[in-house]
Amino acid sequence: MPAEAAPLWSRARRWLPPAALLLAVLLAYSPAWNGGLLWDDAAHLTRADLRSWHGLWRIWFEPGATQQYYPLVHSFFWVQQRLWGDATPGYHLVSIVLHCAAAALAALALLRLPVPGAWLAAAIFALHPVQVESVAWITEQKNTLSAVFYLGAALCYLRFEERREARSWAVALLLFLLALASKSVTATLPAALLLLHWWRRGRPAFRRDVVPLLPFFALGIASGLFTAWVERHLVGAEGGAFASLTPADRVLIAGRAAWFYLGKLAWPANLVFIYPRWSVSRSAFWQYLHPAAALAALAVLWALRKRLPGALVGTLFFLGTLFPALGFFDVYPFLFSFVADHFQYLASLGIIALFAAGAATLLPGAFSPKLRQALCVALLAVLAALTWKQSHLYADRETLYRATLRGNPECWMAWNNLSGVLLEQGDPEGALPLAQRALELRPKYPEAHDNAGLALFGQGRADEAIRHYRSALELDPDYAEARNNLGFALAAQGQIDEAIEQYRKALEADGGNAGIHYNLAMAQIQTGAEQAALVHLRQAVALRPDWLQAHNNLGILLARSGRLAEAIEEFRKALQIAPESVEVRRNLDIALARSR
Repeated sequence: MPAEAAPLWSRARRWLPPAALLLAVLLAYSPAWNGGLLWDDAAHLTRADLRSWHGLWRIWFEPGATQQYYPLVHSFFWVQQRLWGDATPGYHLVSIVLHCAAAALAALALLRLPVPGAWLAAAIFALHPVQVESVAWITEQKNTLSAVFYLGAALCYLRFEERREARSWAVALLLFLLALASKSVTATLPAALLLLHWWRRGRPAFRRDVVPLLPFFALGIASGLFTAWVERHLVGAEGGAFASLTPADRVLIAGRAAWFYLGKLAWPANLVFIYPRWSVSRSAFWQYLHPAAALAALAVLWALRKRLPGALVGTLFFLGTLFPALGFFDVYPFLFSFVADHFQYLASLGIIALFAAGAATLLPGAFSPKLRQALCVALLAVLAALTWKQSHLYADRETLYRATLRGNPECWMAWNNLSGVLLEQGDPEGALPLAQRALELRPKYPEAHDNAGLALFGQGRADEAIRHYRSALELDPDYAEARNNLGFALAAQGQIDEAIEQYRKALEADGGNAGIHYNLAMAQIQTGAEQAALVHLRQAVALRPDWLQAHNNLGILLARSGRLAEAIEEFRKALQIAPESVEVRRNLDIALARSR
């Protein structure tokens, strides 16, 4: 090779590992490229009422405006919505690229520590099938985005430790703040950095090593406490199933969950979107074996800390990063299961790095270089194939829920959500038994009563539907959607006054629901209260600017009131949504003719 070409080749080689990793991950996740919206995605992608600059302000300064208060993630969704709207491929490709970036940053951090097998660890992390839930599910873009900032902050802080540059410390703190604004599980970073310091340099000195991390600890603790408050008071992780868990129950859950996650990393078979929720029993002696075995394993690793310090550090990183999701704090998904693959997204790096370092240390003495490479390629190929297979399950909601029920037949949420999918497909006959099965598994389930009511109403069985709607409201009087559906069923039976009352109560619970405003307006028109209907139709189109029928009906109502200029404007907005609409075109022509 010519001398002048050598530096160029050397620089190019640096980009080969991340480029190869990106290509491999793109191929492994190709089944999810065009995946549709799944559970909770619609609540995370930017709603119509948040798509303005004022909406962006609300994302940051109005807790409750979004399902969870992770303002940077929702700002990220806000930007993406402006770029490609509701088209899902853009979101999926961003998640995949963020995942690759997180893997590359993990490799750079391991190289800086230094840990053997850094790029092998990054490749395993990137291609391991337990990560599919975090990468193929748009909702969990908060995992991939927060991981990029978390690992970026870790890299900058490691640089600060080596050079004591104030700029590196400041950038690390800024990236840590961005990580917390993406997902509060990243609050464990300062503890992880102290752990790494102990591993590299021994006992930390308070002034030199602990004091610089105090702002990180303060921000992390504040973020964690605030997220716990949001989960309880805004998301719904309180009461019922949560209140019944005693401290002893939580220890049993944590011990079992830790081994569960380790098992899925070692043998990623039978991965399920919603795993069965364990029955926790303090009287079952075998349930104490999980935490006891975990403590025993930690005791052994502690005893071997001088000979195998990396084993203890990797395990402590794994457990420490998992800690917020081990059961000691209430999070809404615990209503369905105490474990989920996406909970161990960052934590898995501890075990993966430990495995890769062990392989990089032990294999050279046992195998030739070519055989070592072949073994690594074979492992990564198997992981990629499993990820490719798992990604197929995230193609759409029906596929995901049916796969969930194969792995967890008692998952009442999946039965009910699958019922909702069939209702959207116009199959009330197929939806009804699914909602009924959900009610068998969980009789006090307002959402299943609502779906059963929708399925019955779709079959013309309005009286039975109304009974289910009322049952849903007995369980949850603030369930706006069930109250809206009850109003619609009552209106269909000619009980307009009671329907209007139900719509008004629904709006008290959810004033930002465009559908309720629209239904109330339609009912008010039947009673002759057209001016009141105008107010709610305007609110409906403000909340859902792309609603064709709402714009058209608002135009008709305005034309009746003699406000032809406003009517023409609404018809033109409707035509922008559906230029081929014959009805709207006719209404516009009539309004234009009358205005001359």
